[in-house]
Amino acid sequence: MPIHKIFEMEKNREESTPEAEMQRVKGELMKVGIVVYQKDKGAPPHFHPNDEQFNLILEGRRVMILDGEVVYAEPGDLIHIPRNSVHGGGQSLDDKCVFFAAKSPAGSGVMGEDYNPVENAEELMQLVEDRVREIREKE
Repeated sequence: MPIHKIFEMEKNREESTPEAEMQRVKGELMKVGIVVYQKDKGAPPHFHPNDEQFNLILEGRRVMILDGEVVYAEPGDLIHIPRNSVHGGGQSLDDKCVFFAAKSPAGSGVMGEDYNPVENAEELMQLVEDRVREIREKE
């Protein structure tokens, strides 16, 4: 059984989410990686018709869209993103947000594979920005 030293692996940027820094590895049935977004950065709202995903927040806080709702996630939160679930539009509240992502199927190993934008992305991103502003006003 191989051991992957993920923090020693090459850092990638993918076309679908160029603001994310990813260190990833592909298995037979799934792909996993460490994903880092800097402050105020995130992927636009999107969905994956074929990929099921789990994200475990390791460091930093995020506000994002999940199934069309604005959610707040912090270290220790495990986020399940079923196939076809609209998600993303997130913003990191701290200097960076680091999370472990696991997706199935493995496909090519690219984390953003099967990425499909949504028509109401601007509307959803505005909801995220409004929630971020509320949080920052209270801090």
